[in-house]
Amino acid sequence: MSALPQPPYYAVIFTSQRTPGDQGYGDMADHMAALAAEQPGYLGVESARGDDGLGITVSYWRSTDDILAWRRHAEHKIARDTGRSDWYRHYTLRIAKVERAYGWQREDGEKDPQA
Repeated sequence: MSALPQPPYYAVIFTSQRTPGDQGYGDMADHMAALAAEQPGYLGVESARGDDGLGITVSYWRSTDDILAWRRHAEHKIARDTGRSDWYRHYTLRIAKVERAYGWQREDGEKDPQA
């Protein structure tokens, strides 16, 4: 993921439980990721899915207006409708304002404390 700007910005947290099989999900997910990256106010995304089908995707946006515009995008609406009918057992979406953010990264050659 690319570096995010200084807060504040917004996080859209999408937690979902997949149905079995792909049914075109992978192609649509790739398309949605590429399309979202072209939208005004888009800042980045992080995503993970477990073997049990539980997934969490967090996308980052400059404003709530940008999030709403993405929600209303025609192709995103098709993906959302297909998700409800074919791909998801359930999902939850949360929108949060990021007030503070920080991180840490291991330097090359630094000893791994888990080793």
